[in-house]
Amino acid sequence: MFRLADASVHFGRPASAVRALTAVTLTIHPGERVALIGANGCGKSTLLRLLHGLAAPTAGQVERAPALQQAMLFQRPHLLRMTVQRNIALGLWLRGTPWGAAKVLALEALTRVGLSALAGRNARKLSGGQQQRVALARAWALNPQVLLLDEPTASLDPHAKREVEALIEEFSNQPQSAAVEKAGDGSMSSAMTLVFASHNLGQVKRLASRVIYLEQGRVLADLPVKDFFSGSLLQSQYPAAHLFLKGESV
Repeated sequence: MFRLADASVHFGRPASAVRALTAVTLTIHPGERVALIGANGCGKSTLLRLLHGLAAPTAGQVERAPALQQAMLFQRPHLLRMTVQRNIALGLWLRGTPWGAAKVLALEALTRVGLSALAGRNARKLSGGQQQRVALARAWALNPQVLLLDEPTASLDPHAKREVEALIEEFSNQPQSAAVEKAGDGSMSSAMTLVFASHNLGQVKRLASRVIYLEQGRVLADLPVKDFFSGSLLQSQYPAAHLFLKGESV
């Protein structure tokens, strides 16, 4: 689905460039749930942007599966100054869905996240948790094969975090939206691929099947989630990741 070969991203002039990512080589397969962890500034967000095409590699290669459908959620959702329903319908309309059908599909997506009663509200007037659920509904309505998330619950209260995390898990388990099936666009059902950045190690354990640890723009550990949280393996083979995990767990 994604293949990176010695991919680097540098910002600024060559002499004083900030090295956000350096020589990252990895492959992400369909259906994986990949968690990106590491300290602030380690390159998690840049890696997500690189995968989504919002950042271009300074060096190396980034390959994506042909005709890949993907959506990205940011820590603070980008919602337009219009109703909740229109925020979702607009994405569908831009993809080619007629406006009337897009509004119907948008309402179905809102029902899926439990917000159909707020369809006519100004999206920017909602709470943080509600806005993130709207953003998830907007992504789900597009039936993405890949969902990229940058700290999707970091700024939410505990109750909202649980709600959003439950929706993420539900969507990744059941990727084919009923709305898209009704639209009959020929999309094939397959397991959704999830790539997310998180500082919440409990969330990583619950959602991820694979963990990638980054430090100063480099991948220093890439392991199945069970192996990553196995103290003896991490301590012996990936000391930097072990020290990070130990510090984050205190």
